Amino acid sequence: MRKEQYEVPQVEFVFRENGEFIARTTTDLFANKRVVIFSLPGAFTPTCSAYQLPGFEEKYDEFAALGIDAIYCLAVNDSFVMNAWAREQGIEKVQLIPDGNAYFTRSMGQLVRKSNLGFGERSWRYAAVVDNQIIEKLFEEPGRRDNASDDPYEETTPEMVLEYVKSTVRETAPV
Repeated sequence: MRKEQYEVPQVEFVFRENGEFIARTTTDLFANKRVVIFSLPGAFTPTCSAYQLPGFEEKYDEFAALGIDAIYCLAVNDSFVMNAWAREQGIEKVQLIPDGNAYFTRSMGQLVRKSNLGFGERSWRYAAVVDNQIIEKLFEEPGRRDNASDDPYEETTPEMVLEYVKSTVRETAPV
């Protein structure tokens, strides 16, 4: 399992853009940036659609004002599903990352079975602040386990992550 001060997994993500499959690496997405990433069980699921994704979209400008370069939403879904979900939710600022093969999620140590719900393997709900590919702060919902009967959503809310980011704003010298 990846922990704070460890590098994010080096993987390739496959996006679908303008009718083409486009590969982007972890380095493409995380190098020389301070970003927030949050991962969730799946696109179109209730908590993810009603609270988590729209919450980060709503607070995007607050994060940006505090020096966050991007916010990424990751799920073990393919790019077609992630693109449809972004359209359905009206997402314009948060970038959705398809981890269809679960390479990133597995390497983060966050892959769980959700067979009890017919989901197969999915991500446990977590969030992180990543600075130039290094996990600065990791937020994880309690009770990570296979086939959990509950889906906690307390530690990875936009508000919790924003509070941390506010506490770590880097002062810059006047020019």
